[in-house]
Amino acid sequence: MNSNSKLIPMQEAVHRYVTDGATIAIEGFTAFICFAAAHEIIRQRKQNLTLARMTPDLVYDQMVAAGIVDRLIFSYLGNPGVGSLHCIRRAVEKGTPRPLALEEYSHYGMVARYAAGAARLPFYPLRSYSGSDLPQANPLIRFVNSPYGDGPIAVVPPLNPDVAFIHAQRADTQGNTQIWGLIGMQKEAAFAARKVVVVVEEVVDEEVIRRDPNRTLIPGLIVDAVVHEPYGAHPSYVQGYYDRDNVAYLAWDKMSRDQASTDAWLQEWVYDLPGRAAYLAKLGPARLAELAPGELWSDPVNYGLYGA
Repeated sequence: MNSNSKLIPMQEAVHRYVTDGATIAIEGFTAFICFAAAHEIIRQRKQNLTLARMTPDLVYDQMVAAGIVDRLIFSYLGNPGVGSLHCIRRAVEKGTPRPLALEEYSHYGMVARYAAGAARLPFYPLRSYSGSDLPQANPLIRFVNSPYGDGPIAVVPPLNPDVAFIHAQRADTQGNTQIWGLIGMQKEAAFAARKVVVVVEEVVDEEVIRRDPNRTLIPGLIVDAVVHEPYGAHPSYVQGYYDRDNVAYLAWDKMSRDQASTDAWLQEWVYDLPGRAAYLAKLGPARLAELAPGELWSDPVNYGLYGA
């Protein structure tokens, strides 16, 4: 292993970088959602967390159901294509298993917060809150007068998570990380975070990264740890590695309507399992085979020898 290797197990990454009371971002826009990180955080029973994410779906519903979350910073809330997130709704409406504070933005508001955090700006201006009721619900959305004389404009504060977990296709052991497919705010979230844990399907040689540099979304210089966790984003998907497990999303909708059945699921699929390998073994090879993505290869390009 390279002496500069940042490769560590998920258990160690969570133990080292996730502290009680921390602000955590597990990003990925419908794809690349690191459920493996979420489950390990639940398993280690971290407490009083603030969760930030553009689109909280099952991953944060499960963490809220585990009773480890105090606050949610988000835009759009739901089980994509299915319906409500019943655990989050229960926490907000009934305080079960514990009360949950909400800090809501539009999609672009969250984009702006990450962008400001990544650039270390004091705020980010945007026009999308004109005529919106969100500023009444969220006092952190404020208005300032434009210095260029065109009237008031909304601003949002920077978002700098204590740690971001970013799932990707591949990285080298120094953390140079390549992602392709549906890219959300993974890059901005990584640059905004104080600590960055990259979780990948494959760990590859540095030479592989260098042969296709334009695919490197996150440079190793900002990465604190690399975790090799195949299928770590299941039941979401990773482009070219496995498809979205729609059966799991539908099943969660029915099961999570009741706190007792949710607790039973967490016990069976999280607390009773030592890690992701056991989760995959329990899921079974036949289920994973159903998620095979098929093949549609991109064309090679010639970078030339100049500067190589």
